[in-house]
Amino acid sequence: MSVKLRLKRMGAKKAPRYRIVAADSHFARDGRNIETIGHYNPTSQPKELVVDEEKALKWLRNGAQPSDTVRSLLSDKGIMKKFHDEKVAAKKKA
Repeated sequence: MSVKLRLKRMGAKKAPRYRIVAADSHFARDGRNIETIGHYNPTSQPKELVVDEEKALKWLRNGAQPSDTVRSLLSDKGIMKKFHDEKVAAKKKA
């Protein structure tokens, strides 16, 4: 089972809102998910992005692969930098 961190589209037509979810890569985009990590609203001003940092880091540590868009959103929040720093520190320790 390969897990991806990706966006699940919610909301009405022409008014998208997204949930950031951990889902099996074989499931449909808007189908089943394992866990919801946060949400993103690109239509509000300013854009709203809420991410549970601990859940996101847990999934990244366990090998979940973020989609390009989710990787960008997590980078904006500084989560990808923390994950990278953890990996570098673990490599130096070993």
